[in-house]
Amino acid sequence: MMNKTFTSIFIFTILQNTFAQEGIVKGKITDVRSNDGLPGVILSLDKAPVAASDANGYYRLKTSPGVHALTVKMLGYKIFSKEIEVKNSDSLVLTIKLQDESTALNTVVVSAGRYEQKLSDVTISMEVIHPELVENKNTTTLDNMLDQVPGVAVVDGQTSIRGGSGYSYGAGSRVLLLVDDLPMLTADAGDVKWSFLPTENLQQIEVIKGASSTLYGSSALNGVINVRTAFPADTALTKVNTSYSVYDNPRRMELKWWGNTVQSIEGANFMHSQKFGNFDLVLGGCYLHDDGYRQLETVDRYRFNFNTRYRFQNIKGLSVGLNGNIMQENGGLFLLWQNADSGGYKQGPGGQLYKDARSNLDPYAVWYAPNGDRYSLRTRYFNSTNLNNTDQGSIANFYYAELQYEKKYRNNFSIVAGAVFNYSVVRALDLYGDHTGHNVAGYVQAEKKIQRLTFVAGIRAENYKVDTSVTKQTILGIPAKPVFRAGMNYQLLQYTFLRASFGQGYRFPSIAEKFISTTVGGSLQIYPNPDLQPETGWSSEIGIKQGFKIGDWNGFIDVAAFEMEYQNMMEFTFDYYVPPTIPNPTPFQQATYAGFKSLNIGSTQITGVDITINGTGKIGAVTTTLMAGYTYTNPIELGFSPAKDSTGSSGTNMLKYRYYNSFKGDVQLDYHRFSFGTSVRYTGFMVNIDKKFEEPLFSEVFPTSTLYILPGLKEYREQHDKGDLVFDSRLSYRITKNFRLGLIVNNVFNRETMPRPGSIGPPRTTGLQLSMKF
Repeated sequence: MMNKTFTSIFIFTILQNTFAQEGIVKGKITDVRSNDGLPGVILSLDKAPVAASDANGYYRLKTSPGVHALTVKMLGYKIFSKEIEVKNSDSLVLTIKLQDESTALNTVVVSAGRYEQKLSDVTISMEVIHPELVENKNTTTLDNMLDQVPGVAVVDGQTSIRGGSGYSYGAGSRVLLLVDDLPMLTADAGDVKWSFLPTENLQQIEVIKGASSTLYGSSALNGVINVRTAFPADTALTKVNTSYSVYDNPRRMELKWWGNTVQSIEGANFMHSQKFGNFDLVLGGCYLHDDGYRQLETVDRYRFNFNTRYRFQNIKGLSVGLNGNIMQENGGLFLLWQNADSGGYKQGPGGQLYKDARSNLDPYAVWYAPNGDRYSLRTRYFNSTNLNNTDQGSIANFYYAELQYEKKYRNNFSIVAGAVFNYSVVRALDLYGDHTGHNVAGYVQAEKKIQRLTFVAGIRAENYKVDTSVTKQTILGIPAKPVFRAGMNYQLLQYTFLRASFGQGYRFPSIAEKFISTTVGGSLQIYPNPDLQPETGWSSEIGIKQGFKIGDWNGFIDVAAFEMEYQNMMEFTFDYYVPPTIPNPTPFQQATYAGFKSLNIGSTQITGVDITINGTGKIGAVTTTLMAGYTYTNPIELGFSPAKDSTGSSGTNMLKYRYYNSFKGDVQLDYHRFSFGTSVRYTGFMVNIDKKFEEPLFSEVFPTSTLYILPGLKEYREQHDKGDLVFDSRLSYRITKNFRLGLIVNNVFNRETMPRPGSIGPPRTTGLQLSMKF
């Protein structure tokens, strides 16, 4: 009995001493300038990660007594190091203020690897657009802003990166649009609704150039655009912008269809963000009325959006929320001009008037574990309802869910893995018919750093189904499409980064491409193709990013050589699609079945060079921000035969609706209360288009035909064969701390442009903008 008593006392004493020897270090980590709490900051003791800050920036860790080396790291901030002494059973309270690394190379992005990285560390080409530029240019839809990005072209709402896409009449996209890391393409046409995106609430826009299907799936074949919205800082913020602009008369008065009236654009938007204890709230909205510069093309738009987040105190690191956006838009649609001499007039009588409604709801949950691991569940419901007076309406519902896990190990090794499910329902009896589809996918990507060298590799498998059409490839007997990517980044010198990457991609055809059946311009038919096959491809690049600093101005120059190849590329192609039930059609029967259909045209290749320069800082007393770049592409069809492939206007192997050269640039100068900015966009001549847009419609069957789809286009293109060059300018004055007045002039020299066949670009617009911030 005595021995048991002594044993119990001995064990109790050891346990008491063991627990007594632990000390506690706790506090808050904040931004030194804004004083906002910083979540997800990694704290290490003696080089070993031991804790991460919670959603409010607070941290708490236990350690043995003694002297320890504390290191605090967060991307975009300078490393904080401090020697601390922890005593027995003591609590050390330490507030840590981190200073941001305000250089272009240290911009933090998430899209490249689905976790936070410095821009200098990524293995692929990326561009970043900051919200100040969007606001200063009085941008009402983000396609106008993205058309300013080097290497990116947006033609009539359809995006192409480095020549990866042409013009597909509003159906399908090889560039995936994300809003807060979740897809935002419609379930029916697979296209982007640019007017739906919340320009009033932006953190930044990230553009990935190159195939990204491993992390993002179908439609990321040519790249990714990720629109990241903002959450509140510790200080409440309210912004209000109002603007009024007028269209100037075109140089050619034949383009002016509006007589003596004034065509104007008027709008307003607001954003309010605030923290209420553990609850974060962002509200935003806009109104826009646009009289348009092309006949019938008026717009009335109303949009409201919100972001919410609740940060649990009793479950450290856990936050849940609901984001949403809703929009109503009414207007008229301009598709093709009447003729080249009067390009502002629509073709044919009547016209399509539409009423569109769009909405999304995004419930989500994110948990940062005490060891820094991140778990997230993000979901989205996206509805796009298009109603019009031509019986070409559709209702498309898209349901999406993604579970993701991120783990960072001690030896500079990290992984991100996820599982994805989405489901689509389309109701469009007279346009596409009724269809359903789903995708199921899983992916994993790993990153390893060895001193200055970073390796990245990832793989994805995706199962796709629309109606009864399913993925043909199999993995272990299960229908699934596998794709792979790999890349490396090597820091050669302090500000010199070399990179190389390879990524596979794929795109399943949209419901519109497979099943659309409609008429354009009253006579031209668009035919369905239920047998349309998915397109696949890959992209690779080698590049160098060189940082520099001139006084207080710093930036980087990026040079990349790239190659992309696609198999089974899908493009709308003109032909006489006579059904097999008519084996020997007469010329009249052939003419009856003239039109466009989406076809797999074969293999294609795009090579080129992309050169960009970005920088910010002070030159003397003037704060200067620069974004500029030149892109050369050579887009060709492999195995081209002039005798067989006769649909292009140039008769060459160049892919349709592309150009060889483009240059984009924007510079902003801030001096005391004055700001001045100018943008330039040059796109080369669109060498190859559909031949049927330039020649008589039925010339193969009726040689004397004088009927044209786009009258005067051939002569117009012969007269305007030097490409398009457009300058925009802006000037603003900060009246007080809270009020700024701006003058914005777009297309300063009032140049006449043609972004695509049959569509004239806008003339000069002149507007005033009043911005308020509280």
